[in-house]
Amino acid sequence: MQKLSVDVVLRKLKKLYPDAKCSLDFTTPLDLLVATILSAQCTDKRVNIVTKSLFKKYRSPKDYASVPVLELEGDIHSCGTFRMKAKAIQTSCRLILDQFHGDVPRTMKEMLMLRGVGRKTAAIVLSTAYGIIEGIPVDTHCIRLSHRMGLTNETVQGKIEADLMKKTPRKDWAMLSHLFVAHGRNICIARSPKCSECVLRAMCPRKGVKGIKRKKGTK
Repeated sequence: MQKLSVDVVLRKLKKLYPDAKCSLDFTTPLDLLVATILSAQCTDKRVNIVTKSLFKKYRSPKDYASVPVLELEGDIHSCGTFRMKAKAIQTSCRLILDQFHGDVPRTMKEMLMLRGVGRKTAAIVLSTAYGIIEGIPVDTHCIRLSHRMGLTNETVQGKIEADLMKKTPRKDWAMLSHLFVAHGRNICIARSPKCSECVLRAMCPRKGVKGIKRKKGTK
């Protein structure tokens, strides 16, 4: 069986999901930063419901920084871990005001100075809001699919990203993440993946997938 490569994954999934993109709703880089912080351990669908009213109330870093924290917690309560997220949003917005003249930073190094922002969040904001490609957003979909497809043997988030970055053209770093999310939601789901419907079934090693046996000669 031919080994599955990142190039093949990109080619096949780009054709399958030509409109793959970030599923978080936003207008400004600040909106996207807040939405991405809220998306931790929460579905994008729920975040988009919450931010529909949140973004009308909070339009600048100053708005988030100056509101009583209990009020902000109430506004984002349904996204889960709301106390931690409210603190992250407020602290980040105060730093944006103090050190970045009120603008969301445009480099990975500066983004990582913000509270609650790791490489995944930074890469999403930089690529989606600014078109600046500095990393691959490694979320649960990326981790699951890259392992199942045999694209990496790494298990630590940072090492998975570094490995995939070596194998993926820089221009496709953000797209790879979007494609993984789309395919992870539609076909390569966490439980009972729909392997028989997958366009990659002929080459995918299906690592860690139980209860699915490939018949000889089956594609």
